[in-house]
Amino acid sequence: MKSLRARHLFDYVMTAACGLAVVVALLPLASLLWLVISKGASGLSWSFFTALPTPVGEPGGGVGNAIIGTLYLVLLACLIGLPVGIGAGVFLAEARDTAFTRAVRFTAEVLSGVPSIVIGIVAYGLVVVPMKHFSALAGGLALSLLMIPSLTRTTEELVRLVPHSLREASLALGVPQWKTSLFIILRTALGGIVTAVLLAVARAAGETAPLLFTSLNNQYWNLKPGQPTASLTVQIFNYAISPYEDWHQKAWSAALVLLLVVGGLNLLARYMTRSRFRRAA
Repeated sequence: MKSLRARHLFDYVMTAACGLAVVVALLPLASLLWLVISKGASGLSWSFFTALPTPVGEPGGGVGNAIIGTLYLVLLACLIGLPVGIGAGVFLAEARDTAFTRAVRFTAEVLSGVPSIVIGIVAYGLVVVPMKHFSALAGGLALSLLMIPSLTRTTEELVRLVPHSLREASLALGVPQWKTSLFIILRTALGGIVTAVLLAVARAAGETAPLLFTSLNNQYWNLKPGQPTASLTVQIFNYAISPYEDWHQKAWSAALVLLLVVGGLNLLARYMTRSRFRRAA
């Protein structure tokens, strides 16, 4: 009896300790969310989402160009990074274990831990220096370099979860290896890969440091890949370091917009993950 009571007491103590740890971890997050919402919600309006930034002292203005610029940069990053990251993951899962595949896997693991500012400097040296000016293309390349490692490793693990019997059945019917990988294996793991893509896009949309070295900023509308373009993260940075109170308010509002975008993508990824596991069950 004493042993059973001691176990129950230990269980209660550890449960309370875990609950306390959860509260301690959630308090900073909740305070941050409340701070951004309370300071940024008052500045939201239709013109804030559609108008261009105004000079200091002029009322109104918005971050419409930065919102469009962020979507444009993420689109460029997806066009560059998704084929490379997903293709590399499928290759690592389907190919035999060789020195080359081990080198690719090791490179992806190393790149996944490289700070984003270093990625920005690399993109600066690869694109900005040869072009002699900042551009949206350089920003898209920098963001794609951040997406590729995580996509590669996640895709590899998801493809490995596909039952080997599907491969054998497809190959037994005379389907070539590349068609089996593309239309059977990749299609089966597509739900998980889409979730990984959403998480990678959410991370890319919230990056600032790489864009300071690549796409820089633009006060006007721009959809040309060879020209500098605005982004929400850089716009927030510029507003936050300025000495003007009006720009500080716009920084809070822009931060709230970015928080909603990134949070929405993460919630969508979690929902798709749960839906996939429910269907599997």
